[in-house]
Amino acid sequence: MILIVDDRPENIFSLKSILELHSFPVDSAGSGEEALKKTLKQKYALIILDVQMPGMDGFEVAEILSGNSQTKDIPIIFLSAVSTEKKFITKGYNSGAIDYIIKPIDPDILLLKVKTFVRLYEQNRELNLMQESLRSEIEFRKKTEQQIQEKAQELHGILEAIPQIAFTATSAGLIDFVNENWYLYSDSITKFISSHPEDAPIKDLWNNAVMSGRELEAEVRIRKLKSEVWHYHLLTAIPIIENGAVVKWVGTFTDINEQKMAVKRKDDFLTIASHELKTPLTSIKAYVQLLDTVTPPETETKPYVDRTLMQVNKLDTLINDLLDISKIENGKLNFDLKETDFDQLIDRTVEMLQQIYPSRDITREGRAGVKVMANEVRLEQVIINFVSNAVKYAPNSKEIKLITRKQEDGKVYFGVQDFGIGISRADSENIFNKFFRVSDTDSTPQGLGIGLYICAEILRKHHAGFGVESEPGKGSVFWIELPQK
Repeated sequence: MILIVDDRPENIFSLKSILELHSFPVDSAGSGEEALKKTLKQKYALIILDVQMPGMDGFEVAEILSGNSQTKDIPIIFLSAVSTEKKFITKGYNSGAIDYIIKPIDPDILLLKVKTFVRLYEQNRELNLMQESLRSEIEFRKKTEQQIQEKAQELHGILEAIPQIAFTATSAGLIDFVNENWYLYSDSITKFISSHPEDAPIKDLWNNAVMSGRELEAEVRIRKLKSEVWHYHLLTAIPIIENGAVVKWVGTFTDINEQKMAVKRKDDFLTIASHELKTPLTSIKAYVQLLDTVTPPETETKPYVDRTLMQVNKLDTLINDLLDISKIENGKLNFDLKETDFDQLIDRTVEMLQQIYPSRDITREGRAGVKVMANEVRLEQVIINFVSNAVKYAPNSKEIKLITRKQEDGKVYFGVQDFGIGISRADSENIFNKFFRVSDTDSTPQGLGIGLYICAEILRKHHAGFGVESEPGKGSVFWIELPQK
């Protein structure tokens, strides 16, 4: 908006008509005092100011405007009919004006100057806004960088205080900080710690994690510089994600050698104990079976013989499971896979199960009609384990369904469905882990928690998928997916 300041209404009217005709918004003031009041309330792109006015003349108004921080940048054009001498023009410029227009006014010259100064004012205003925006952006970035530095220093302080080997890295995977413990295993921040020759290279594990943007967790063996002793460490690297993108990595190596050795000692003990128990148990089982065959059914001792044989069979199963775990831990659970008719395998297994659990209604639902590569004995072991669990965890239900079907992707689906107490989601996620047992309740059968772990390892050898679908109070479905031959 343009402000016209003149004590003569006819002058204001003529100037206003010219400017409005060319689409310039115009405001007016009849005195210097009124003009100053208006500039405090309204922003103007240009002021056309008459020099000679009663009271406060144009020079005084210009000096006040140029001395005010809010109005000093507004361009002023003096309008005069008498002050044409050089000294008056100089005084006008010194007062804050940027140009003169002499009466009588030439409309073309007036419009040319108005357009020029309005455009300059707008450009100057835009530049000021840009500068202000840049200043705000710079202040914001300085503040943000300071906060980041403070957080980084705090994180580095924490990482220096912990006993683990610790490091941080950029989003691209370049290490930018390590604590003092790092230098016990590597002589440079740019050189990754080396792993045991039999383990996967740590650098490869790290690169895969950075490329995928996923958390890294792996057991590795590392050793100190100038040492020949390898210790197990748990390598963990967590991506820090902001606005959906990885901005930082924080990693640690935690010494788990003592825990690994304790587990190894336990596994060695189980292996030795199982082997030592197997021989006398075999003899005991043979004698009890012999006693069972020679004991007439009507004698009083017959029930005790049956119970003894049942407990001996349980103990035999437990020892076999412990031996299987020993084979798994030592990498010796190996067996051949042969072409097998899946439906016939299930038929034979169901026939056996019906003899083992005569009080249960074990039914088949569907057939696959294909052959798979399997070890029949081991796969039968998995199915029997699934059904045994269904019996244990569904004591009040007689129905157990064995579901078979060929899926669209060509795989064979097999599931064992019970209608028992069910399993919570938290327990379902860990049910196939070694020594894991469902949360103890009065109705939960007791056990070592190794049966399903062994099943999982057997199924992995078959390249099979497996899992459980369950809902507390409504039963469970333990399932496997086998690839076709």
